[in-house]
Amino acid sequence: MPLDLIRTVAGAILVGIFGLLVAIFLLGVDRILTARMQARIGPPLSQPLTDLRKLFTKENVVPANAIPWLFNMAPVVALASALTILLYIPIGGFEPVLSGGGDLVLVMYLLTLPALALVAGGFASGSPYATVGAQREMVTMIAYEFPLAVVIIAIAWKLAASGIPLPFMLASVQANPVWGLVGPLGIIGALILFVVLIIVTPAELSRIPFDTPEAETELAGGILVEYSGKNLALFTLTQGVKTVVMASLVVALFIPYRLSALLPAPAILQPVLDLLFYLVLVVLVAFVSVSLIRVSMARFRINQVVSVYWIYLSLIGITGLLLVMADHFLRGV
Repeated sequence: MPLDLIRTVAGAILVGIFGLLVAIFLLGVDRILTARMQARIGPPLSQPLTDLRKLFTKENVVPANAIPWLFNMAPVVALASALTILLYIPIGGFEPVLSGGGDLVLVMYLLTLPALALVAGGFASGSPYATVGAQREMVTMIAYEFPLAVVIIAIAWKLAASGIPLPFMLASVQANPVWGLVGPLGIIGALILFVVLIIVTPAELSRIPFDTPEAETELAGGILVEYSGKNLALFTLTQGVKTVVMASLVVALFIPYRLSALLPAPAILQPVLDLLFYLVLVVLVAFVSVSLIRVSMARFRINQVVSVYWIYLSLIGITGLLLVMADHFLRGV
């Protein structure tokens, strides 16, 4: 077997294990921080792991009206696709396992796969609650794709306009932080794009205020209402891994810095410092985009979700893009 292939396979396994561990960690941190903000003690950090272990010991229950093969395959596809995205994102200062000239475009497409798997699982459940949840998931996905695309195109356009090769490559973005390429007007535009991506994150994760596909008070769990046991555990892990993916994407696009470049340290400790710094950034991004927003806001109705993303966030994102472009043309660089 070629050496490069062995390295790729080994890297994919390590990133997969790392992604699952960080996912469980973030699920625990989210529950603790949410409880503290609601003046509750909350569960221990290990509670998500305990819940997952319990779910994996339970039997999968397949409804009588379900399409069994699709019902059981959906959570596997969702988790596998979420882990695959991590292979294209720089983690802790390390180069991504897989890389190419169109990383950002590919990541944007891959981000839809877990949601599509969730939709397929909902329709395959044969439950009216899950069917309504699946329809809402599709509408939500269509709604947030445009502002997400605006953010990615804005970053790539700035890199291309600055003469940096392969602007859609995440390694190029990491090596050339957008903040160093723009002037004052561009910084305002980049800040706006950063906020837009932060607000897109809870919709990608189906978290409050954009959790209309599940909506426990209306749909009793909606798209996941018929899932139990191992299948539910896989979907729970998928949500955790997607949290890691979205937080890592925010870090890669807007905070691609290494602590070892600021603090002198022995060469052997530099990867450790960079990895710890990356984890701190991921926790901070997850806290703001998931926990803080979830505690601060109530659930939107599905028509409000569409309005928020298609009208308000799209216009705000386009404003950020235009500011970045105006900054470039006014400064001439």
